[in-house]
Amino acid sequence: MNFLEKRDSDSGHSPSDDEKKAGTEFQAIGHGELPPDPDAGLSTDEKAKIDRRLLWKLDLRLIPWLSLLYLISFLDRTNIGNARLIHLEDDLGITGGQYNAALSVFFVSYSLAEPLTNVLLKRLRPSIFIPLIMLLWGICMTFMGFVHNFQGLMAARFFLGLAEAGLFPGINYYLSCWYRREEFGIRAAIFFSAAAVSGSFGGLLAAAIGKMDGVGGKPGWAWIFILEGIATVLVGVVSFWLVFDFPDEATFLSPVDRERVIRRLKADQQASAEHEDFQMSYLWASVKDWKTWLYAVIYMGSVGPLYAFSLFLPTIIGPNGLGFKDTRAQLLSVPPYAAAACLTVLIGYIADRTHKRGICNMSVSVLGVIGFAMLLGSKEPAVQYAGTFLGALGIYPCIANTITWVSNNTEGVYKRGVTLGFVIGWGNLNGVVSSNIYRSKDRPTYYVGHGVVFSYLVLFLLGGSSLMYVLLRRENANRRAGKLDHLVAGKSEKEVEEMGDVRYVQRLLSDIQEECEDLITDVSRAGRTSSTHFECRKLIKYSSFVSTNTSLHIYAAYQLPYGQHNSGYHLYLGLKVTLSLVRLDPSACVVPSQSGVRGQSIGH
Repeated sequence: MNFLEKRDSDSGHSPSDDEKKAGTEFQAIGHGELPPDPDAGLSTDEKAKIDRRLLWKLDLRLIPWLSLLYLISFLDRTNIGNARLIHLEDDLGITGGQYNAALSVFFVSYSLAEPLTNVLLKRLRPSIFIPLIMLLWGICMTFMGFVHNFQGLMAARFFLGLAEAGLFPGINYYLSCWYRREEFGIRAAIFFSAAAVSGSFGGLLAAAIGKMDGVGGKPGWAWIFILEGIATVLVGVVSFWLVFDFPDEATFLSPVDRERVIRRLKADQQASAEHEDFQMSYLWASVKDWKTWLYAVIYMGSVGPLYAFSLFLPTIIGPNGLGFKDTRAQLLSVPPYAAAACLTVLIGYIADRTHKRGICNMSVSVLGVIGFAMLLGSKEPAVQYAGTFLGALGIYPCIANTITWVSNNTEGVYKRGVTLGFVIGWGNLNGVVSSNIYRSKDRPTYYVGHGVVFSYLVLFLLGGSSLMYVLLRRENANRRAGKLDHLVAGKSEKEVEEMGDVRYVQRLLSDIQEECEDLITDVSRAGRTSSTHFECRKLIKYSSFVSTNTSLHIYAAYQLPYGQHNSGYHLYLGLKVTLSLVRLDPSACVVPSQSGVRGQSIGH
């Protein structure tokens, strides 16, 4: 039984003969080949309209619910900071050091479990794995409201970290298997902005739940854990119906739409469009890749400050910091998170359009450096509060941008999953450091805590991003110069494809020819339109990697303004000349295959 029959029979729908035929043909596609185009014969404008409608369908079914799951996840791991403001330490009889130890133990189990969670996600299916771990951490969260001592709090936090470990790397990996590289950044940013929203929401929620102090004989902080834990369990149950599997098995798509999704992924040269069986070679490929470890350093430079900020912002603003009382401190923690959520989405949009994720990281991290410099250098509450704004703005956008950077430059289904697990796991291990730098004896200035965060931002986030940017530019220069072509010498197309992000694919002439022929048809039929204008720009970028001057003919016609007489005719001629040249010069078509549009090199 092919996958279309299986999924449709599970959903109670019997596929038609045409659907079965489509599924069988789809599975018969060879490695690295594009499946048949279900929209063959349509114009570029019609194809673009169908693609936009498909993308909108994916966005509506995937992004809102997954963002909600991460909002709940981040709320559950950081609400202990809000609980501290309403006498958690006094009621449990624990010291500041023990409180920090309870924060640290979460990150120990969380980080140790993360590297392998994406393998479990692939094997168990997202529709099972994600709801299951939500149920587990919701139960842990609920019972945290019933602890009576330090030992109970430590045990609850340990198992909470173990259960939550699979969500963040899992969903980032999962989304990267649905979207093209240039589409992924904005969606990862929207998804991660839920963390900033949870900070705003958490402060408001804690201020309200704290009023339940004494209800049922429980203190207010206990009700924060109990009610938020029950909410997590309920959402986890609903998620069994609202979290879907990978594109080739997604039940909310028709068979034709599944073909469209897989085709657009394969056209983007993503191995996520292929089925892969796990092999240890994927693990070692990730371990031996220098990019894995430098990305881990960069992510560490953003996530270390993130946890320090989110866990201790109520403390920094509260009675022992800037001097604001309990409820007011909870409410004052809301605006910095709200501002960070907005900038996170904006940076995701800019990075997708420019393909300059390294520059985005470097630029945004400067805001965080300035913010924590203000916290270190001033004793004025207003200046310090402004510093928390800049601190949030400099930290949150870099998390989503870095994860997208990693995903875009790591190819191979399992290698990408393992790499994300290593990067995120190592970064989250630094939560142990973050949990212990804001010490009670340092209040109200917290110079040690602010100084450590400042150092992370300068050395690891800003410094690491700068180094990665330089090294990737050098790597791309070597690839374009053909200095690494020996890596594919003597290898078959399948072997080259399996090399993932270290491959140098011998570009088939049919790639450029197909693009030219489609555009020639559209231009001859409709002249120069906004759609052919856009497609021409993509073809210029693609053909610019060819060693001949083929792209210049398109570029000359492309430069003609829209209103100029016969501009469509000139574009038509330019495309025809280009098509002739690439047919005559097969040796010109060796170009790197990396992130972004076809023929684009490693994204920096």
